[in-house]
Order: sequence, then C-alpha cells, then structure tokens
Amino acid sequence: MMKPARLGDAVVSMKNGLYKPASEYGGDGVPCLRMYNIEAGTIVWRDIKRMRVTPVELDDYGLREGDLLVNRVNSRELVGKTASIPTSLEPSVFESKNIRVRVDPTKALPKFISYQLLFGGRRYFEGNAQQVVGMASISQKQIADFPIVLTDLDEQRRIVAEIEKQFSRLDEAVAGLQRVKANLKRYKAAVLKAAVEGRLVPTEAELARREGRSYETGAQLLQRILETRHSQWQGKGKYKEPAAPNIADLPVLPEGWAWATINQLVAHLTDGDHQPPPQTITGIPFLVIANVRNGEVDFTDTRFVGEEYYASLDISRRPQQGDLLYTLVGSYGIPVSVNTSRQFCIQRHMAILRPHDRSPMKYLKIAMSSDFVFRQATAVATGTAQLTVPLAGLRNIAIPLPPHADQHRIVTEVDRLLSIAREAEAEVDANLKRAQALRQAYLSSAFGSEY
Repeated sequence: MMKPARLGDAVVSMKNGLYKPASEYGGDGVPCLRMYNIEAGTIVWRDIKRMRVTPVELDDYGLREGDLLVNRVNSRELVGKTASIPTSLEPSVFESKNIRVRVDPTKALPKFISYQLLFGGRRYFEGNAQQVVGMASISQKQIADFPIVLTDLDEQRRIVAEIEKQFSRLDEAVAGLQRVKANLKRYKAAVLKAAVEGRLVPTEAELARREGRSYETGAQLLQRILETRHSQWQGKGKYKEPAAPNIADLPVLPEGWAWATINQLVAHLTDGDHQPPPQTITGIPFLVIANVRNGEVDFTDTRFVGEEYYASLDISRRPQQGDLLYTLVGSYGIPVSVNTSRQFCIQRHMAILRPHDRSPMKYLKIAMSSDFVFRQATAVATGTAQLTVPLAGLRNIAIPLPPHADQHRIVTEVDRLLSIAREAEAEVDANLKRAQALRQAYLSSAFGSEY
C-alpha cells in the first residue's frame, strides 16, 4: 500500500555540486556533469566537460550508481529536472548548479523516486523556485519537501519494471519518429539543392528549344534588374555599380542561368539599428532572432519600443511587406519573408533585404535557404563565441539566377514539395507530443492517484 511521505524521508544525504574556475577544466580531468546532461529523466552523455579534481574532491563529489542528480539552477520551466545515475557511467563529479541526492536503499529504489520526480517535479519546482538574476533556483530543503509516496521494496520493483516496459516501447516509437524527422530535414535540403542547381523542374532553355522559341536568359534578366536598380537609386553622390561575383570557383550553371550577388539583386540591404532605445511596455514591436520561428516572423512575446523612436528610423531600417529578413548572428542563415503590413523594427542581428520592381524575392528566399548559400555565409562569418555574418560578406554572396519563367516554376514546385514535408513534420511532432503525454499517463497511473 502506498503511503504519503517527503523525499527527505527516503534519502541519506544531499550535496550541492563542485564549482571551479574555467582554468581547472581540461582534457585530462574527470567528467563533470552539468545541467545540460540531464534530460527526460536520464543522463545524456554529450558535450562533456572534464574537471581537474583531487582524490578528496572525487570522493566527496563522486557520483555512484543510483544517485539522483537534480538541477538546482536553470530557467523556471527546467529547474528541478532529475536523472538517476546508471550502472555504466564513467567515474564523474557534478557541477555547482546540480544537487546530488543519495537515496536510502532500505527505504526506496532510486528509480522509484526518480520517476516520481519526472512525474510531479516540474509542477512542484516551477511553483516553489526562487528567481535569481533571470534564473530560477531550488534549495535542498525544497527538494527534501517534495511530496512522494512509498511502499515496500518489492512493490517498488514491480512498479519500476512496469514503467520501464512501457517506456521502452515508447522509446522505440520515438526513435522511429526522430528518424522520420531527420529524413524530412534531409529531404527539404535536397529539394532546395535541386532547386538552385536547376534540377527540380524543366529549365526554360530546354522548353524553349523543344518549342522552337526564344526566351529571356538569366543574364538578360540580371541586366534588367541592374538597370532598374540604377534608375531607382536615390542615394547621395555618384551611383556605384554593384560588383559582380567572382565565378572562378563556382559550379557550372544550367544553360540560360547566370551568377549574381545578393547586392545586385536587391535595392537596399541594411541591418537593424545599432543603438535602439530602452524598451517600453507597449508600442512598436521590436523583434529579435528569438522571434524567428520555423522560418516565419512570430509576434508573440515581443519586446516594444516607442512610436517616436520608430518614426525617427531611416525608412530602410523599417521592415516593409515584401522585404526579406536574414538572421546574422548565432542562429544565422535563416531568411524570413515579411508578409505583414504591421509596423515593427528589428535588432541589429538581422538584415533587411528590400526589393525593387524586378527583384526575384520569392526565388531569392529559396536560394538563401539552401545549403549552398549557408556555406557561403559560414565562410564569411566572423567571431569565436558567436559567429556573425557581416553585411559586406552577405552582399557578395553568389546566387544562381534562373530566367524569370524558371523562377516561377521553381517557386511553385518548392512550395508544393515543402508543403507536403511540413504536413508530414506536423504529424510527426503531434505523435511526439502524444508519446510525451503517454509517458505522463503511465506515471499518473502509477503515482497520480496517490498524490
């Protein structure tokens, strides 16, 4: 029979982790588990940092099979995540943002406690954590006060075995879904690759030859674009023709296609204001890279700036419907169409590409989504901790420019194929959410009625 208890009733010790400066980390050290190594109730062995420790420290902060590692400092929705230390783990220590909980083996199985934390921990710790400089933290006392249920050890073994049987089935299903998701990602990349290489649809050159007619080539289209760019230019001083790409190391294009730089294909290219004012509670949305989700602009959870500030911006720094945004820092390389007439402004970590009358913006977004352009962006990116694509480098990125008719066919086919992929991804994501819900349902059937 299950009996209510506190987690502190079933443990022999709790200990905060070890802090050492960066100079004490190195390849010759002992693995030090961080908050990133706790995921979905298990230890994830990736991005392992090694810490130099003394024999005494290894004894004091070493992790044993069955220890519970509880994350004590994190964002509010992640604080309190827990994992049980498995049998095969290499001798390791744990960092200061985690707490080691050592369960009393005469009272509870570590996994029996771990599954209860997986079931009810997020709700409990989210509601009880303290806010500390943008992060949430929990204490040993709060962990000790976490409500659990206890029963005899044989019954605990039976419950743990049943949970693991059900979880094993779910793990197999989730692994299959993740493989499908990875294949869809590769499929989308292949579609974009074929599009910019002229292999996705019949080319205008092939069709014109078959039909015995002439057509406007990519080179002729580029010339028209450059003429329009010149005629619409309203800058100061003498107009400067944008430089053509260096094609020496570029691949051979299909017949009728031409190489162009991004700078040749747009009327204006700039980034957000480098010195935005203090944010306001309401006003004009101020979008950052976090507001770029799934290749779209997302206005939920935006920051705001005053209307006076927005009005003071140069018009080239105010995104307009029909513009293309491009992320420049961190999660760089994501093109986003502006499909709204809503007023907003952006941080300096995004670029604004503004079309003129003949700019091929729909096709340009496809090209800039491809791995071919992403590799060029990576090649010109600067920085160490966070790569940044400079505007000068972005302007000179080479784009394969098809005839206008080719662009229409490419855009239509890419939209069709990626729409199918998006539908498949949505179904995969829905099934992954169902799998997570099933995990909670299994845990609820084991513990829920007892809380």
